Amino acid sequence: MSPPVEDDVISVAELSRRLRRAVEALTGRGWVEGEVASLKRAPSGHAYFCLKDEREDALIDCVMYRSNAVRARRFLQDGARVQLLGRATLYAPRGRLQLVAERARPAGRGALLEALERLKEQLEAEGLFDPRIKRPLPPNPRTVGVVTSASGAAFQDILTVAFRRGGARILLVPALVQGDAAPVTIVRAIDLAERYPALDVLIVGRGGGSFEDLMAFNDERVVRRIAACKVPVISAVGHEVDTSLSDLAADVRAATPSQAAELAISDASSQVELLQGLSGRLARAMRTRIGEDRAVVGRLRHRMADPRFLVHERKEQLDELVDDLERVTRRGLVRRRSEVESLHRRLLARHPRAVLARGRAELGPLAARLRSSMNMILRGARNDVTSCHAQLDSLSPLAIL
Repeated sequence: MSPPVEDDVISVAELSRRLRRAVEALTGRGWVEGEVASLKRAPSGHAYFCLKDEREDALIDCVMYRSNAVRARRFLQDGARVQLLGRATLYAPRGRLQLVAERARPAGRGALLEALERLKEQLEAEGLFDPRIKRPLPPNPRTVGVVTSASGAAFQDILTVAFRRGGARILLVPALVQGDAAPVTIVRAIDLAERYPALDVLIVGRGGGSFEDLMAFNDERVVRRIAACKVPVISAVGHEVDTSLSDLAADVRAATPSQAAELAISDASSQVELLQGLSGRLARAMRTRIGEDRAVVGRLRHRMADPRFLVHERKEQLDELVDDLERVTRRGLVRRRSEVESLHRRLLARHPRAVLARGRAELGPLAARLRSSMNMILRGARNDVTSCHAQLDSLSPLAIL
């Protein structure tokens, strides 16, 4: 009887290596097209994401290492449709199939991004994102509403900041923040928060997540409800790099929920320090002003000396001014009298009787000269007539015949 054959047992690492070689041999190196989803950039610079094909409901994990991820940064965006050049392999530590991408190029916009862009353009045309309608936050709110998940880290971050800064009541209105039912619950939560009469400002948001996780805050119903809210709204969706349509519709955008709490709730300790500083500055300013006023009073008192002496001095000056006024007045009266007398003499010279007498005196010689001139003219005219008469007589036909 032959001895039993032992089973061929291999390690997990060996199995991973065999699978890796098989995958790499079967797939080779080529271009793959799909839509980017769940993009995460590690502190090391590597980019981890999924490439999915929604038409056939297929998805594969991808990684692009730092040197290649930096060059392809502008193409790798959640919802973007790209073509990747790389090789499929098996990541041994996790036993996960993934595509190691080396290059990326755009392949048109993804369907999700296209829909978001159309919705953004529509809402922007309606004026929901107009900066002129943004309302300022109240300086010292008493009640701050929060619409987020009751079990999420975002609300805990807001509470931590609120307790540290103090001075406000936090009103939690829980809502789902991801999934298909999230938009309806967010709108309902905003309705409930708005009914609270003492509400001063409202924070709507959630913590970080993938592009798909944040889609509830790109829903048209949520965006329109935020824009129509009666109190100022702070949108705090995701991390600093995430931007949603709710951020554009809100009055203020916060990079994180913690920053939203810092924007909404004034710091009580800093206000106390500010008041103390202002009080100190006011006290110093008052002391300085009082010292300056005392110095001015001292100088004036020194210049003023004995008031009776000043009064006598002013009386002497007043007497001198009265004398000067009398002299000036007398000189003025004398000058005015001489001017009046001169005008009176001129007026007498222009009296009608004097004017008529001078006119008659001037007309006497003129009349004699006129008569003399008329006589001379008449004699000359008679002589001319006589001469002409003689000439006519000499030329008369009767005289010749």
